[in-house]
Amino acid sequence: MQAIANAVSTLVNTVSGFLYNPWVPLFLLCAGVYFTIRTGLIQFRLLGESIRVVSEKPHGENGISSFGALMVSTASRVGTGNIVGVSSAICLGGYGAVFWMWVTALLGGASAFIESTLAQIYKKRDRDGSSYGGPAYYMESALGQRWLGVIFAVVLICTYAVGYNMLASYNLQSTFAGFSFYGTATPYLIGGVLAVLFAFCILGGGKRLTQITGVLVPIMGVIYILVAVVVIIINARFIPNVFASIFREAFDFRAIFGGFAGSALMQGLKRGLYSNEAGMGSAPNAAATADVSHPAKQGLVQMLSVFIDTLLICSATALMCLSSGIAPTAELEGAPYVQQAMAVSLGEFGPIFIALSMCLFAFTTLIGNYYYCEGCIKYILRRSPSRAFMTVFRLVATAIVFAGALLNAKLAWDTADLFQAIMVIINVPVIVILAKPALNALKDYTTQRRAGHNPIYKARDVGLKEHTDYWN
Repeated sequence: MQAIANAVSTLVNTVSGFLYNPWVPLFLLCAGVYFTIRTGLIQFRLLGESIRVVSEKPHGENGISSFGALMVSTASRVGTGNIVGVSSAICLGGYGAVFWMWVTALLGGASAFIESTLAQIYKKRDRDGSSYGGPAYYMESALGQRWLGVIFAVVLICTYAVGYNMLASYNLQSTFAGFSFYGTATPYLIGGVLAVLFAFCILGGGKRLTQITGVLVPIMGVIYILVAVVVIIINARFIPNVFASIFREAFDFRAIFGGFAGSALMQGLKRGLYSNEAGMGSAPNAAATADVSHPAKQGLVQMLSVFIDTLLICSATALMCLSSGIAPTAELEGAPYVQQAMAVSLGEFGPIFIALSMCLFAFTTLIGNYYYCEGCIKYILRRSPSRAFMTVFRLVATAIVFAGALLNAKLAWDTADLFQAIMVIINVPVIVILAKPALNALKDYTTQRRAGHNPIYKARDVGLKEHTDYWN
């Protein structure tokens, strides 16, 4: 059995290494630069507008608001990666990894706008009047390639129900490794409790998922940031040196090209992608559910989600850890580094707070991840799956959550990295090819806003030839 596990781990690591050296970083950076230029620096120019539109109410009774869709996508983005992912990036890539996480978010904001706007344009109308969609749908409707949409949907399910949910479960149980009560049975106990709570929520259906994440995510994020700010203030005298080290090490090109796989650039891009998911094609599945008058509105909202995730929460973790005086090392990778950094400033409360935060982060991550999978199953089958089918799928997803708590760190991270890389390689070229409708929507939106109107999108006004369920 151990031999099989080792063989699987070696295969996953080999394929993941090939994809990341250098294809995934190249795709992400080039796409981010391209969309930033084509949108006229949208992530800076319309940041204020993105904050304004997030508060708009849905038009229909069954519609989900921009804020509701934002919370679903943020539930997936804001998770264990904001704590353990950031710690791992710093411990393996050094201070400079933080800079490249920032770059991933700043450039990724433009990519997030394009993919989420496309999801809104090509979204579908459900029987109850609500909407659904995502990359699989714009691959079929705009490209005419249903086979590609099916492949993407399968990969997304593998990424979220398997890769990300196993990793979230592993990250949570690893947080308790530093406590005295941790023993060989602890992963089984934590995995079991997490699986039971997860099953209870997903058996309640999609509406309950939106309600739960809508309550937990803002509370979770605000409390975590406030505590991080307290720690940063306590260690304020170290902050100038922290920033100096971040920028100095980010441009240590000898170190980057001498050991690319473990460099600050690679670790920053990997963990930045894992955290904010910009360009992967995941958030558009949530963006398509929003009831808005113009597709660009939800594109702006999802762009804001990237910034909330990386520029706020990931930065809070990074500065909190790096200002503590605890040097990042490979041995401290993951939760131990964050907990030791917190213990220096807050004593025994620090590690306990991180454990509690991880419980909330892991829980909302699991729910947000699962939310994406149901839509992909519906797309693959071309119909709503039967209750029996979904019950079996939900039980399998629950078993995967339990199994994730029993994995080792390397296999958990490598599996998530592999699947997210495949998503990027499929989605990024597609949104580059299909960028024109999203760019036309942006132009139409800004024109109407300058005229003092509440922008309303009509396909004929922007020359969109494909039939849509909403905009014709």
